[in-house]
Amino acid sequence: MAGGLLLVGASGLAREVIAAGITGVVGVLDDNVDLHETEIGGIPVVGSVVDAVSRTESLLVCVGPSQSRRNVVRRFRKFGIDEDRYATFVARSARIGRSSDVGPGSILLDNVVVTADAALGRHVVVMPNCTITHDDVLEDFVTLAAGVSLGGTVTVGEAAYLGMNASVRQGLAIGSESTVGMGAVVLQDVPAEATWAGVPAREIGARA
Repeated sequence: MAGGLLLVGASGLAREVIAAGITGVVGVLDDNVDLHETEIGGIPVVGSVVDAVSRTESLLVCVGPSQSRRNVVRRFRKFGIDEDRYATFVARSARIGRSSDVGPGSILLDNVVVTADAALGRHVVVMPNCTITHDDVLEDFVTLAAGVSLGGTVTVGEAAYLGMNASVRQGLAIGSESTVGMGAVVLQDVPAEATWAGVPAREIGARA
C-alpha cells in the first residue's frame, strides 16, 4: 500500500480530524464535484469517493451520520476494499486504556477518555470530551457526539447515535440504529431503531 492517507467526505468531521492534528493526509474524496480542486482545512479535494478504488492510500471515512458512514464502507466492500485499507485516528489528547481496543476506521477526537477493557468496533466516531468506561462495547459505526458519558458495562449497538452530553447508566444496552437525544439521561435499555430523549430519557418515536 502506498504511503499517505485519504479522508473520505469533505465534511465537518473531516475538518475536525484535520484540526485535531492528523498527519499524512494527501487529499480528500467527495462526490460533490463543486468541491473538487478546492481545499478543506488546507487539504485538497482530489476526486470522488469512487476514486478510492483506483488509488492505494489508506482511507479514513469522515462521514458523520452512522448509517451514511456504514453505506460508504459497504459500497467500498463491493469494490473489494478490505478492512486492512482503513486507518484509525486517535487524537493526541485522547487517553486509551491499555486493556481497551479500538477497531479499524475509528476516529477518537480531543480529550476522549477510554478506560479499562472497553471494545470499540469498526468505523466508530467519538467526538471531543466523551467518556467511555470499563467494559463498554461500542459496535461498528456507532457515533458519540461531544460530551457523551457511558457508565461501565454499557453496550451500544451498531450504527446507534448518542447526542451531545447524553449520559447512560451502567449496565444498559442502547439498541442498533437508535438515537439518543442531546442531554438525555438514559436509565433503562433503549430498543433498536428507537428515538429517546429527555431526563430521564423516554421514547419519543420509532422509525417505521
